[in-house]
Amino acid sequence: MTLLPTTHVSFPAGEVSGESTVLAVHALADGRYAVVTEATPFHPLDHTWPDQPADLGELTVGGVSYPVVDCLTGAVGPEGGELLVGAGIPVRRGDEEWSWLVLHVVETEPADAVGQLAELRVDADRRALLSAAHSGCHLLALALNAALAPRWRKDPGRADAFGNPDFDSLAMASSVMDTEASTDTYRLGKSLRKKGFTTEATEEYPALADALPELTEAVNAQLAAWVAADAVVRIEVPGPELTARRRWHCELPAGPAEIFCGGTHLHHLGELAELRTELLLSEDGSELVAVTRPKRA
Repeated sequence: MTLLPTTHVSFPAGEVSGESTVLAVHALADGRYAVVTEATPFHPLDHTWPDQPADLGELTVGGVSYPVVDCLTGAVGPEGGELLVGAGIPVRRGDEEWSWLVLHVVETEPADAVGQLAELRVDADRRALLSAAHSGCHLLALALNAALAPRWRKDPGRADAFGNPDFDSLAMASSVMDTEASTDTYRLGKSLRKKGFTTEATEEYPALADALPELTEAVNAQLAAWVAADAVVRIEVPGPELTARRRWHCELPAGPAEIFCGGTHLHHLGELAELRTELLLSEDGSELVAVTRPKRA
């Protein structure tokens, strides 16, 4: 495939529509087609950390509308050649020698689309639900870090925006969002214990399994306070490229919080009526799962 410029994206600003020139149409192995435009409001599934699902929507070119049934990350090596898609990409997103592309997946090939202006429209309602789940995921991380801070016997060497040991980052196994919730799974294994985290009972607090109801209550109280504060949320971007290293920024009452993130988000927490999490500990105590459900205002 001809080496194309890295796609410019407008989803960090919350855009859900736009126009751009079609640069290529590529036949995928599954019989569908990937349409590449110079710029797009669509958020693709990230191939290295696929936490937020792809945007869906519609692409119109030459007066014909095509449903966008998926949106993927594609890449072409420094000397051109084969278009690699998703998990088939052998390098992490951002490698400067590669071209990084947003692939709008359609089921019918758009005839003679290359060089034409395309209209791009994201399913805005679905995007809003995913954005709420993603913002809720980051708030959960900060609230959980604070609630679990007393369970660290020593400094693990990594702190969050408020100076608490960053349990979320250190224990994270997976994070997945959908239109209803974010589900974060944490490993409570040997490596975490070596860093100083304890799940056992001590003179100061009960075992993690016994403390779970109290911890859940504390986390939900903090989430409720942040929602009530209607804090402003924004994505800080160093540039328009898909590969730009973006940061989620939230002006919480205790101060600004930032987390590196490539997803989409709310504009302010008042867009939520409620945000609550459920903490679940596996039977053998090796995993903690947080299911965080936002309720839109």
